[in-house]
Amino acid sequence: MSSALKVKTSPLPGSRLALEVEIPGGRSQASYEAAVNKLSRSVRLPGFRPGKVPRPVLLQQIGPLRIRATALEDLVDSVWRDALAQEKIEALSSPELSEGFEALLERFNPGDALVLTLELDVQPTPSLKATTGLTAEAEAVSFDPARIDELIEQSRRQRATLVPVEGRPAANGDVAVVSFSGSYADTGEPIVGGTAEALEVELDDGRMIPGFVEGILGMTIGEERQVSCQFPDDYPQEDARGRAASFAITLSDLKTRELPALDDAFAQEASDKATVAEMRADLETRLRDDAERRARNGRQEALLNALVEQLEVELPESLIQQEVRSLIEQTASQIAQQGMDVKKLFTQELVRSLMDTSRPEAVQRLKRTFALQALAEAETIAVEPAVIDAKVKEVSKGFSDTSKIDPERLRLAVADDLLREKLLEWLEANSTVTEKAPEPAAQASEGADKAATEPPAAAG
Repeated sequence: MSSALKVKTSPLPGSRLALEVEIPGGRSQASYEAAVNKLSRSVRLPGFRPGKVPRPVLLQQIGPLRIRATALEDLVDSVWRDALAQEKIEALSSPELSEGFEALLERFNPGDALVLTLELDVQPTPSLKATTGLTAEAEAVSFDPARIDELIEQSRRQRATLVPVEGRPAANGDVAVVSFSGSYADTGEPIVGGTAEALEVELDDGRMIPGFVEGILGMTIGEERQVSCQFPDDYPQEDARGRAASFAITLSDLKTRELPALDDAFAQEASDKATVAEMRADLETRLRDDAERRARNGRQEALLNALVEQLEVELPESLIQQEVRSLIEQTASQIAQQGMDVKKLFTQELVRSLMDTSRPEAVQRLKRTFALQALAEAETIAVEPAVIDAKVKEVSKGFSDTSKIDPERLRLAVADDLLREKLLEWLEANSTVTEKAPEPAAQASEGADKAATEPPAAAG
C-alpha cells in the first residue's frame, strides 16, 4: 500500500519536516472495513456470537462516529510509517497532524481520497561557515615548581605529630583546644550551633569565620577571652550573613605540629619511591603532565567554542529535550552514587527546575556535537577501522568481566572518542590559539578557593 502513497515534503523551521500525504480512496475504505471488523469482535450482544453481529446492528450499537474515528486513527498510524519508509526519512519524533485529529475526522469519508499533512522533527543538517583559520584565546597553564614543595609540605603536615606547647601563647599553625559560646552582637541572642566544648581548632588563616582565629592568637592555656567576629555576606546560614558576633572563648590546651624529617624514610612512607630525590622527580613529572593536560584541555575548549561560532544548524526541540533528560539522569546517577535517595530528592518541582536550568548546557553540548560532525564531513576526517579495533582490544583488557559488555556499544563509544580526539587535533593544527593570563583565582594553590567561611559550629 505504501507504494500507492503520494508524498510531498517541505522543510519547516527548527529542523522539522512537513509531509503532505495523499491516501487513495481504496486504502481509506479498507481501513474503515478493518475498524468495523475489529470493533465487532469487542461487542457482546445477546443472541449473537462474537464477531457475528450484523452491520446495521453494529452501527447502531457502536455509533458511526466511533467507527470512523477508529478507522482514521489506524489509517494515520499506518500511513505515516509507510510514508517515512517510502521517502527514507529518519524521524526524531512521532509525527503530528498539522490540522489536528478532530478537524481531519470531519473531512474523513471512507472510500474517498484523503490528503493529510504530518509534521515531525528530523536530524539536523549542520554546516560550518569556516573550518580553517579559526582564532581562539585560552588561559595559560604552566608548570609551577613551587607546587612540588607545597605538596611535600602538605604530606608532612598530614603525617605530623601533635605535641603539647609549653611556655608560650597560641601562635599561627598551632592546634588550639577551645570551648566557646557565641551570640549575635546586635540582639544578644545565642547563635544556633555556635557552642562547643573541647574543640580542636587549627590556627591557620581561612579556617574559621573572620576574627575567630585572630582572637585566639596570643592566648595562654586557661585564659578566657571575649572575641568579636563578623559573619561573611555569603555565609551558608542565611540568618547569620553579614552579622557581627561575639564569642566567649576558653583555651584549655595548645598543641603544635612536629613535622617528620624530610628524608628517604619519609619518602618511602609518603610515596612508592625510595628516596626524596626520586619522590621529587616523580612529583615534577606528574605536575608537568597535569599542566600539559589542563593546557591542552583549555586550548581545545577554546577552539570548540570558536568552531561553534561558525556553526549553522537548527536544533529540533525533541533533541534538546532528550539532551536535557540525559543531563538530569547524569545528575541523578551522581547523587545515587553518594548514597542519597534520588526518588525522595527528585520531586516534580525539582525536575521541572532542573529541566529549565539544564537547557542552556544541553543546547551547547548539542552544538558542539554537530560542529564536530560538520567538521568531519567538510574535511573528510575519519578513523581507520583497524585503529578502532586496536583501541577496543586495549580497552577490553581493563574489564574484569567482558561478558557483561555490549561489544557494539563499546566499539561505538571507542570510535566516537577516537574521532573526537582526531578532530580536535586537526582543529588545533589548522587554527591559531593565543594564551591569556590566568585568572587570579586560577593562580592560587589548591584549596585557596575555599573562603574563610567555616563556622565554629561546623567545625564541631
